[in-house]
Amino acid sequence: MNNRPPNHEHIDNQMVKMEVNLDDISGEWLGYVMDVLFNAGANDVFYTPIYMKKNRPGILLQLLCRKEAINQMKEILLKETTTLGIRYYPLTVHRMERKFIQVETKWGSLTVKQGVSGGEVFQSSPEYEECRKIAEEFDVPLKKVYEEVWRSIEK
Repeated sequence: MNNRPPNHEHIDNQMVKMEVNLDDISGEWLGYVMDVLFNAGANDVFYTPIYMKKNRPGILLQLLCRKEAINQMKEILLKETTTLGIRYYPLTVHRMERKFIQVETKWGSLTVKQGVSGGEVFQSSPEYEECRKIAEEFDVPLKKVYEEVWRSIEK
């Protein structure tokens, strides 16, 4: 259930950060685990290379989720990875209000996500999937599509 206010207003969410150290798992499995965690409702999943005991290279898998999802995430981590233990911590996540605007380009209208706080736009980011589709459809470099979107934003 989505408990965010309309327009994703900036709010402080109480979340949980969960993490496991892995030194004996296939990279192919990690991609699968990420998909499973996202499909189960994880808000974010990310990996960091680390060095573990005996100077073994490993992966730190971290995820953010709602407190209500802890048990489901634990079950996935225990079933789908090689971990023997899970750490988790409560944390607060501050999110800016997100607004979506349309900008006109020579290829048509594209979406730009903006991060807003106190009525001021702090971040603007073209929607990647739309830009990628335009790059493929019109056989132009992706960076050219982004440049066109940035020019349109500045107008």
